[in-house]
Amino acid sequence: MRRFLRLRGAVWALGNMLEVIPFSTTMRAITQSFGGKMADSKEKKTEPSQVQLSSNEPLHAENKRKKIARIPPAVIKRLSLYARVLLDLEMSNVLTISSKDLAQRLGITSAQVRKDLAYFGQFGIPGVGYDVSDLRANLKRILGTDREVQAILIGVGNLGAALMAYGGFLRHGVRIVKAFDADTSKVGMQRGGVLIYHIDELERQLEHQPIDIAILTVPSEAAQPVTDRLVKAGIIGILNFVPTRLTVPPDVHVHYVDLAIEIESLCYYLR
Repeated sequence: MRRFLRLRGAVWALGNMLEVIPFSTTMRAITQSFGGKMADSKEKKTEPSQVQLSSNEPLHAENKRKKIARIPPAVIKRLSLYARVLLDLEMSNVLTISSKDLAQRLGITSAQVRKDLAYFGQFGIPGVGYDVSDLRANLKRILGTDREVQAILIGVGNLGAALMAYGGFLRHGVRIVKAFDADTSKVGMQRGGVLIYHIDELERQLEHQPIDIAILTVPSEAAQPVTDRLVKAGIIGILNFVPTRLTVPPDVHVHYVDLAIEIESLCYYLR
């Protein structure tokens, strides 16, 4: 049993980094970390308060309203997992699914599914279940991926170039529209169809095109100075691949992706 748990943890960590684990296995492992008893115990004090969102509102306006609703971060993460399962079902021509079946696919409880969805309104028909296409469309609207999210990438090294060529962002509604680097030899080149600008052009380019997310793949010493410039320019969403903690205002959201930490965690399960 102990060996099984270690192997399951290893599969989860590797799947997060490389996205090569089969869909059902990866989803079940990931949601164990966000669902189950641990997530339930943390969220018991927060009662769902419905958030009605208009599809015509700007993405930033939706983010502000979500913040006011104080929705637990674990709920938002699970919404993404629900949406992925629903996409898989839709591609398999499945029309409806119950909260029980949806929960089983993710290794959580049906009560957890219903509680998560209750934050945003009423979905499904009692005794029938959820319309797969309708629920997926609603989740995309709630998550803000029913429109194309504009992103920039700063730091076109090996990792940055790989991310520019990665098609997964666009499949989830995020398009990298511009990239920036301090290396003048890269300026004017294209990677994955994205034009590279000099970092000195950052503020001027941001004035011409509203941007929702900035992806950081710069050297550690440049991370905070670049972040300060992004915040001053009005960016409120940062995906940080740099192994450095950033100092930002409360209304700026930073998500950290540290591949070294993920590998180190994977090594623990392989002992």
